[in-house]
Amino acid sequence: MKNGLAGLRAKIENALDTVIDPVSGVGLLAAERISGFAVTEEGRVRFTLEAPSDAVARYQQVRDAAEAAVRAQKGVIAVTAVLTAHDAPAPGVTRVTKGATPPPGPQTAPRRAEGLPGVAAIIAVASAKGGVGKSTVAVNLACAFTALGKSTGLLDADVYGPSAPTLLGLHDRKPDQGRDSKLKPLEAFGLKTMSIGYLVDIDAPMIWRGAMATSAVRQMLDDVAWAPLDILVLDMPPGTGDVQLTIAQRVPLAGAVIVSTPQELALADVRRGVAMFERTHIPILGVIENMAWFETEGVRHHLFGEGGARRTAETFGAPFLGELPLDPALRESGDRGAPLVAAAPDHPMSHRFLAMARKVLDAMAAAGKPAPTIRFA
Repeated sequence: MKNGLAGLRAKIENALDTVIDPVSGVGLLAAERISGFAVTEEGRVRFTLEAPSDAVARYQQVRDAAEAAVRAQKGVIAVTAVLTAHDAPAPGVTRVTKGATPPPGPQTAPRRAEGLPGVAAIIAVASAKGGVGKSTVAVNLACAFTALGKSTGLLDADVYGPSAPTLLGLHDRKPDQGRDSKLKPLEAFGLKTMSIGYLVDIDAPMIWRGAMATSAVRQMLDDVAWAPLDILVLDMPPGTGDVQLTIAQRVPLAGAVIVSTPQELALADVRRGVAMFERTHIPILGVIENMAWFETEGVRHHLFGEGGARRTAETFGAPFLGELPLDPALRESGDRGAPLVAAAPDHPMSHRFLAMARKVLDAMAAAGKPAPTIRFA
């Protein structure tokens, strides 16, 4: 079966190289336009076509031609081809190939990501796994920063499944446009917030290819009047795909907070997420274990296992920020659109979030050093 898979992979690679890159005049593989190439034994193929950022429309036909060339190969039953835009590497920028480790310390180039004017620090709250309560954690952590005296914003970067309208009770509000043509973020519970859910019908599915999703996130970063802010919290979508890499390349993140449940199924994806941030030289500010236990009559029941996120943090040498139990009050506050930290600051769960927020601020201060700019090839 392995030999058959290797043979199919070789055929697909040859097919991709028959499609000519319009910029370099050579095949797509030779031009290093293809990334994320994967083939399953069943014949399902996935790859990303990386276009120059100023020629995305031109490359849509190239993507279609590449998809058709792959689909024509015997043994291929399905093809997923994603078009995304990347800037060409600038002088001194590290290009990382599959399986390679970024050069350490002084061998790397200074980070070029331009950041957001008037925003002092940007942090990502990520999981790489859906269904672990990451958005609830992100919103309450942002409210905790506000409670600690930090002017804070929240960007819901999950284009396909926005949660901020529900968690902040902003279903019926739309952002206004300022005189500078930038959108004014909606404000709630002391936060400046933006989400694709404020701009489109919340019940409408986002049937977008990768390039459209990344473009939407870029607009919510660049075309929103965020300033002035001490901290902008990015509620990251699950996975390690186009949107995550766009943010890693576009934004000089102060660090990432990783959220997971204790179970191995979630931790396997978390480890991949941590590896992505490490490859992009973004500090891990800490790991939070959500849904750690459920307590009845003073007895803790570890429904999803015990201590898995703590052990993962230790494995990666990352700070462990703490545990959050399953608490009906946290779920109910999210459903009401009133984050628990803001609505019930004296609740024990609110105290946990405040303690975590303080640890994140400490970790940000300790990690406050420039990171390299990288590009994936």
